[in-house]
Amino acid sequence: MANTPDLLYDAVVIGGGPAGLQATLTLARVHRRVLMLDSGSYRNDPARHMHNVVTHDGTPPADFRAAAQKELAAYDTATIRADAATAVAVYGDGFRVEIGAEDVTTRGVVLATGVRDTLPDRPGLAELFGDVVAHCPFCHGHEFAGKPVAVVGSAAHLVGIMTPVASSVTMVDEESVARFERTDDGVRIVLADGTTTEYGGAFVATQLQQSAPFAEQLGLTLLPSGCVEIDVMGRTSLPGVHAAGDMAHLAALPMPMASVLTAAASGQIAASALVAHLL
Repeated sequence: MANTPDLLYDAVVIGGGPAGLQATLTLARVHRRVLMLDSGSYRNDPARHMHNVVTHDGTPPADFRAAAQKELAAYDTATIRADAATAVAVYGDGFRVEIGAEDVTTRGVVLATGVRDTLPDRPGLAELFGDVVAHCPFCHGHEFAGKPVAVVGSAAHLVGIMTPVASSVTMVDEESVARFERTDDGVRIVLADGTTTEYGGAFVATQLQQSAPFAEQLGLTLLPSGCVEIDVMGRTSLPGVHAAGDMAHLAALPMPMASVLTAAASGQIAASALVAHLL
């Protein structure tokens, strides 16, 4: 295996969520020199518990990450840093990753920086999102069981998904909503005409934005969703750069299949493919 002497790591994994943690574990299991950079910011920060994760249903996300990092500590070739990367660039046969004023070099990169959910611009919504207001019925739908639920905006498919779960499902026009308010039992939606209705929970559609600038810096091909295009092995349009988690998906999909399990699985695939690239 060719090894450029001045490249410090075999791989740098950028992102410390499920995709990044699994990618790091996969690389460490075959004794690759891997650095994982964890900025401490995650898409599921608003959520107090993870759901629809077998053996971890109801686990706080922070506990999941702590357990994963404890496992990674057993591997001598894996290094975890609680730092955010600030830039990534091609460097000879590899890549240079900037961490503030410091540079590290690597033969390959796994991007696992995720996306941000851009919410409708309505007062009170951000404070309730991830709790009594959600966007994924597989992650949060059961918690609204037997309660009236509102679906705000153009997410009509959620009506069919939630009908067996909720006591009732009501479509609400996003343009008519003035604000969201917390109640003892859920959420109150106040309309522009002053009408108020209380629900056990609500769903809103979000827009996705890349959480980090690295795809743009590296000139990676993007999809209409705003996510990075990858092939079935997690390879991006730039050899040596792989991507995993919510920030990337196949062109055949309209959006990432966002969940803890699919993110972790994509991290394993991307890291395995990177090992093959390094051979």
